[in-house]
Amino acid sequence: MILTVLDWLLVVALALPALYLFVFALASARRPQPPYPPARRQRRFVTLIPAYKADAVILRTAEAALEQNYPRELHRVVVIADRLRAETLAELRKLPLTLLEPVFEKSSKARALNFAVDNMGPDAADAVAILDADNLAGSDFLARLNEVFDAGVEAVQAHRTAKNRDTDTAVLDAASEEINNAIFRRGHVALGFSSALIGSGMAFDYAWFCRNIPRCTTSGEDKELEALLLSQGIFIEYLDDVRVLDEKVQAEGAYYNQRRRWIAAQFYALAAAVRELPGALARGNWDYCDKLLQWCMPPRMLLLGLIPLWTAAITVLDPAASVKWWITLLVLLFALAVALPDEQTDQRLGRALRRMPVLFLLTLRNLFRLGGTKDTFIHTRHTGASTVPDKTPPTL
Repeated sequence: MILTVLDWLLVVALALPALYLFVFALASARRPQPPYPPARRQRRFVTLIPAYKADAVILRTAEAALEQNYPRELHRVVVIADRLRAETLAELRKLPLTLLEPVFEKSSKARALNFAVDNMGPDAADAVAILDADNLAGSDFLARLNEVFDAGVEAVQAHRTAKNRDTDTAVLDAASEEINNAIFRRGHVALGFSSALIGSGMAFDYAWFCRNIPRCTTSGEDKELEALLLSQGIFIEYLDDVRVLDEKVQAEGAYYNQRRRWIAAQFYALAAAVRELPGALARGNWDYCDKLLQWCMPPRMLLLGLIPLWTAAITVLDPAASVKWWITLLVLLFALAVALPDEQTDQRLGRALRRMPVLFLLTLRNLFRLGGTKDTFIHTRHTGASTVPDKTPPTL
């Protein structure tokens, strides 16, 4: 009886999330949406780049943000320089951008974004784009965003993708990002749901952003922005062909810290947003309900570890009950295979898979170390690693 109860509890905790991934992975394979028509007018954009101890990468990111095929008078780049070195600040002052130098007792991305909005005022732009300090946006980034906003969209996520695959951890991180793009962005939009935000390579109506960013106070500001958008019935668009290069973590320690921050952000976002669930159900806000369901699911790395382990165990303990678990394992693997783009399935990925047990254990450990992370900024150190040319990002 105990084994049967445990088995069916794990069906809810592990098998149903695998089925969820499978459905949206299949949807991600559908024909992409046609591009938006040319914009009727060019909006005023501001690009915000929070830079916390990002001396290794911020200059290149700022230069790329300035090299847009968009009228210079309609685009303002703002770097929020938090604890950058004096020599880095001197180089940034040579560029035609706005440099803000806050002094925070406790640093966070949300505080940096709020500081920028407070300094610019409510009429500084029509739309705001957010880049991380290590992001490289293609030269058509703003022009493509302008087309989306011209069609009446208020929030959009671009396709963030890896700019480096130079270690086993970076290869697995890059593959994970592309799977997320397929399932939680392209697949969701294909079925009429909003795209998930990812923290950078995203843009919003500026007036909406000014009203709502003050309500973001935790280390998971992207999750808070998602909840605010969906609770207000605002659809989040996804542009799969508008790419932003992002540095992937290169070491297991960095992976551990990054995932600890992400898991904590998801946990606290779920705890804060679940109180709105009854109202969302009453209004038929299925986008919001789907987001809460998504946040309830365990990290994918845990699914990849726990499902095979339980499948092997239940095969020995109760062979008849193991059939559904072998099906679950195949469904999970098929979903990931569909979601992973062909260019990621190379020899590097094959070699990197040997590190998955270590990453599984690190992810499992993170579940027991979420205390004190709500208001703590867990920094991911940037190295400037890249597999693209050093000066200018490609037009993607």
